[in-house]
Amino acid sequence: MNSPVYQTVILGGGFTGLFTALNLAHEHYPRSVILIDKDEHFCFKPLLYEYFDGEMDTFQVVPRFSELLRGSGVIFVQDTVQSIDLHQQEVQLASGNSYKYSNLVLALGSVTGYHGVEGAKENAFPFWMRADAIALDRHLRECFQKALKTEDAEERQKLLTVVVVGGGASGVEMAATLADFLPHWYGALGGNASEIRVIILNHGQKILDGDINDPLRPIAENELQKRTLPIEIIKGAEATAVRQNAVEYKSNNQVNTLPTYTTIWTAGTSVHPLIQNLPIPQEHRDRHNRLLVTSNMQLLDFPEVFAGGDCAAVRDNSLPPTAQVAYQQGTNIANNLKAIATGEDPKPLRVNIRGTLLKLGLNDAAANLFNAFEVVGEPAHLIRQATYLTLLPTPIHDFKATTEWLDEEIFHHHLDPQDTGKKVVQAVELVGAGVVSVLVARKLLRMLGEKDKREE
Repeated sequence: MNSPVYQTVILGGGFTGLFTALNLAHEHYPRSVILIDKDEHFCFKPLLYEYFDGEMDTFQVVPRFSELLRGSGVIFVQDTVQSIDLHQQEVQLASGNSYKYSNLVLALGSVTGYHGVEGAKENAFPFWMRADAIALDRHLRECFQKALKTEDAEERQKLLTVVVVGGGASGVEMAATLADFLPHWYGALGGNASEIRVIILNHGQKILDGDINDPLRPIAENELQKRTLPIEIIKGAEATAVRQNAVEYKSNNQVNTLPTYTTIWTAGTSVHPLIQNLPIPQEHRDRHNRLLVTSNMQLLDFPEVFAGGDCAAVRDNSLPPTAQVAYQQGTNIANNLKAIATGEDPKPLRVNIRGTLLKLGLNDAAANLFNAFEVVGEPAHLIRQATYLTLLPTPIHDFKATTEWLDEEIFHHHLDPQDTGKKVVQAVELVGAGVVSVLVARKLLRMLGEKDKREE
């Protein structure tokens, strides 16, 4: 007779999966923990734009799992999950290895959703992971180099036109980043930056419609026009096909064509195929096919399995698919796993939505804090980056990334050694603002954490 296996397997190293693992290590969880992800690097997705445009480096945004988990006792396995057998409590990997579990955490996230649009998967660039940022960077460099060499004005325009499909938060942040970043990039190569076009193709009549950032729409619409290159927004435009050299879209019952060699797809997500294939009945899924979980983050049919992040939905509790929600879910799952292991009762998830943060270009952002007040421009940019830095996965990573950010953001970006007087005073003020932003963000998180414990 086989002895029982007492180990917890976590599938997916996004915010929910990684924070579950780190919290289990911090709480001295009495069972072994295995974290499985197909990638070598964790991706801090809210800051992927900063990684792409060079505002932040690899260590800050896409650190290796091996670095984040060093000394934690968590076993990291870089492999692709092939199948999940909920009945046999076993996970099969592409390498041929398999893992039995006593508890499983499903944190596989979602995948880019192309919604059946012809050619979108083959010809559009997703912007989801480190590899996507690298691929887009390489492609744009090639386009710019070709544009510099061609004398054909029509061909050059296609090479210098970027179409972002989707006017949600991802599309807005992507377009704003490109509109500030690309003109400097192309101009440095000797090109005419005014020839670049950045276009948002939005299905609805409003950008950010139905998004958690919806209250920031007026600010976003205004700030998008203040970029180094004004952004064109085509509303009521349904993408119908993506070609290698064009995007086709339907508007007012007419099919139109936008010539471009660069289409970036930010128009939604789909349930991960592994989640789609689990033997969970439709009545135990939401309308997006995500797994319904109890308030304790457990599957309705398999209580030994926890799920969080983009692949799950808490029953009777609508939560936005954001990083702040995912990492709080990870903390709750870890606490409940330890409770079960020590014979205690799991506790329901309590999430505090602390506001929304929207990147609107280089050194520009908008922040809606606790639905109480809004901040715009560089102060919001400082708050946004400082807040995200407080969420970095480990204290050492947090400290190193924060000090590097302060050094780069304040001393290098704002303090010119040739200037004195007023510029020095401004730089000192910004140092204070940066430090205060970090400290305020830490204090808010600490206060809310203490509030959560009191409520428990």
